[in-house]
Amino acid sequence: MEPAWRQQGKGRGRSQESQGERSRPPQKEREGPGASVRSKFDEIRKSNQAAAQRLVESRVSSSSSDEEDDEDEEVKVDHKDGKRGKILASTFTTYTDQTGGDATGLVRTGQYVSDLFQSGALTCLICIGSVKRTQAVWSCSSCFSLFHLPCIQKWARDSAFLVSSVTDEDFGQKQHPWPCPKCRAEYPPSATPNRYMCYCGKQQDPPADPWLAPHSCGSVCQKQLKPTCGHTCLLLCHPGPCPPCPKMVSVSCLCGRAKPLPRRCSNKCRPCPRVSIQRCVCGREQAERSCSSPQWNCQQVCGSLLSCGNHTCEVLCHDGVCPPCPRSVSRSCPCSKTKSSLPCTEEVLPCGDTCDRRLSCGKHTCSMRCHRGSCETCRHEVEKECRCGKYRKFMPCHKEYLCDSKCPKTRSCQRHQCRRKCCPGNCPPCDQSCGRTLGCRNHKCPSGCHQGSCYPCPEAVEVTCSCGTTVLSVPCGRERSTRPPRCKETCRHPPSCHHPSRETHRCHPGPCPPCRLPCLLPLPRCSHTCPPPCHDQVLVKSQQVAGPWEQPSEPAFVQKALPCPPCQVPIPTSCFGEHEVSAVPCHRRGRFSCQRPCGRPLTCGNHDCSRECHLVTDGNKCKVCEEGCSKPRPPGCPHPCSRPCHPGNCPTCSQMIRQRCHCKISLLYVECTKLTSADEQTKVELSSCNNQCPKELSCGHRCKQVCHPGVCEEKCQQKVKLRCPCKRIKKEELEAFEKRQQRGGRRSKKRGRREEEVDEEARRAGRWWRRCAGFVLVPLGGALLSAAAYYLLTAA
Repeated sequence: MEPAWRQQGKGRGRSQESQGERSRPPQKEREGPGASVRSKFDEIRKSNQAAAQRLVESRVSSSSSDEEDDEDEEVKVDHKDGKRGKILASTFTTYTDQTGGDATGLVRTGQYVSDLFQSGALTCLICIGSVKRTQAVWSCSSCFSLFHLPCIQKWARDSAFLVSSVTDEDFGQKQHPWPCPKCRAEYPPSATPNRYMCYCGKQQDPPADPWLAPHSCGSVCQKQLKPTCGHTCLLLCHPGPCPPCPKMVSVSCLCGRAKPLPRRCSNKCRPCPRVSIQRCVCGREQAERSCSSPQWNCQQVCGSLLSCGNHTCEVLCHDGVCPPCPRSVSRSCPCSKTKSSLPCTEEVLPCGDTCDRRLSCGKHTCSMRCHRGSCETCRHEVEKECRCGKYRKFMPCHKEYLCDSKCPKTRSCQRHQCRRKCCPGNCPPCDQSCGRTLGCRNHKCPSGCHQGSCYPCPEAVEVTCSCGTTVLSVPCGRERSTRPPRCKETCRHPPSCHHPSRETHRCHPGPCPPCRLPCLLPLPRCSHTCPPPCHDQVLVKSQQVAGPWEQPSEPAFVQKALPCPPCQVPIPTSCFGEHEVSAVPCHRRGRFSCQRPCGRPLTCGNHDCSRECHLVTDGNKCKVCEEGCSKPRPPGCPHPCSRPCHPGNCPTCSQMIRQRCHCKISLLYVECTKLTSADEQTKVELSSCNNQCPKELSCGHRCKQVCHPGVCEEKCQQKVKLRCPCKRIKKEELEAFEKRQQRGGRRSKKRGRREEEVDEEARRAGRWWRRCAGFVLVPLGGALLSAAAYYLLTAA
């Protein structure tokens, strides 16, 4: 057996029946139990789909950018503000009709009315709970704040109880005022609210009407306007202060000379704001006071002679006639039993009867005779009971009997004992301060020590936007969880980068977005500016290195100022050798190497630099030419130039040419430059050893000329001795010659050995030498030294 919902719709006419059923209007009589189940199922399915759609839309909208959210919210807020403004404008028509459409005086009242229509805008500062339209409330007449009626009643009772008894004597006897939780305006105990009234105070327990302002009766306010002008408020029952009086009245000037002019009642002549020196009422003192309050009293006694002519006036500074003498009226004796009419100069004497005035104890009378002044203290001995009722004792009536027992009861705070001497049982509140931190976490409880939780903090804190223009007042403690109000002003935060001002954007909480303006800082070492976006505050990942046993921490981002990137402006620049001009980035500005040969002429002037293109400085010059000198030598010089390749003419050849003298006996060393540059006569002289020519003439004698080229001249000038036939002269000459040889033979041998040693040293040193007249001449520095001098020099 199939269920009923499956059996429906079977058969041939299922489609036609279904079409017919769709075309008919729904009728409850034809719907069975299955139809009701389907309809409920469809409703639940549609509601779930709608909820899912709203969830998706909220997620999508939350992931959108903040600027779009702000714009949407602004549109919504403006739309709501427009509707709310129209409603408020229609509410205040009774006032604007009197002012010709001017609503400047309704700003403060309109704010209170506007807050009533905003959900959660009104908060009870006692319980820190929202004030709903169906709850009984009380409005302060000074600050116009709304409080829950039970909250303000408990506040008034507790405040009066905490300050009612400072000492033991006046506990429970004085009526102390209680303050408003917000503005601290004091109210007498009789003003403690006990009924829920509308704002204007005409209707008790006003009903919650959706077409009226919450807690309003809907009738005309009719409160007396302040400052008092005789007119009443024209608005409907409303929260907040009444607006200024809109009535038109005729007002004259202060002196009354000018004609009255029509003016707004709230804009009548204001009191003079200036100050002037004015005398008091009695005219004795003068002081600088406001011109609008010329009447003032000093604190001196009048002292004027009274009408009796005997006494002076004892009233403080006053105007007009002094009062009559107080002694001129009917007077009585000190005990007030006998009355008499005497001149003011005479004193009324005591009557002599018993005083019988009530003493300060209130139980006994004075037993003295009629007397002036106060009665003495009561000295009757009575049995008195102490205040706590434990002990009794006889003592003078005027004294209070207090025992020394201390009260062991716990005070109302349930934390401290009473410990008061002779306590009658009405233990006073704990005189210690509570001092516990309130829920706001900002203030401490100022009340006396009490039982239970402390009252919420009565202070109100202003939550402002970043620029401080838009202010939102919230209860103390909620400023931490309350978002700053949205502000339509421009953000006023000073720039955190080098720019003089930020990009224009709206006021916002938290740090400003990073600057997107071009950096434009002058780059170092060039005249260009930095073109990328500002990089003074850039988030840089900073990750600390963890130890071997530590968990690696997540990377943190730190704001740092990054340096400007290198300048990329192309600059036409030539290479070191000026072979080409290329565009080089500004940060690499400077000449470069084009990889070609340098090509600069070397210092020799004969070749070019073969190095790669380079910069020529004092420390980086072109390479020195390492080739030899290839210039032609002077004619006759067989030596190459001793210098490397060089500019200009080659230096004179300083090498020595070794050649035989004319006589072919001595080797001569002659400078090449002297030999090649000399003429024929000088060449002959340079080739001569300056010794006597060793050649023999045809006559058998030696040539007397100095070493010379060519054939000796046959001009022998030597003298010849002719020998006699006896040969005596020749023998004598031979004997003289032998004697001379014997005397100088040893010296000549030594000289010969030394000459050989000098010749050997000269050969080892590679120097040239020659003999001249029995001496060996050695060239040294261009000078000819004797063999002995040369020997000493070489030995040293």
